Amino acid sequence: MQSLKYLSLSMAVALVLCAGAFAKDANSGSFDLDQAAKIGSTVLQPGHYKAEWTGTANNVTVSIVQKGKTVATAPATLKQLPSKSPYSAVTLKPTQDNSQRVDEIDFSNRSEALVLSGM
Repeated sequence: MQSLKYLSLSMAVALVLCAGAFAKDANSGSFDLDQAAKIGSTVLQPGHYKAEWTGTANNVTVSIVQKGKTVATAPATLKQLPSKSPYSAVTLKPTQDNSQRVDEIDFSNRSEALVLSGM
């Protein structure tokens, strides 16, 4: 009887941990930059990045991660796309100093995009 209790408890803990792992993946996505671009006051160099976000709708905080290290953070909103994006894409906008800033990130096979606040 005692071992059955421990088995049940162990299974419950495992389910909670798995649910947390899936939830984290739901609020993250990968993208590539082909040229240098700003997110907030940080200039990201070309490369592969992961965006992780918390919050909902118009109150989202995005962390940009490269090689396991957070390299930038910025406020954003979630935008619903009319259909799932067929690929990941980054939309850039020019700044007053003629550099580029990340304006929107669409993620492959997702129907939501991140729109970063212009800073």
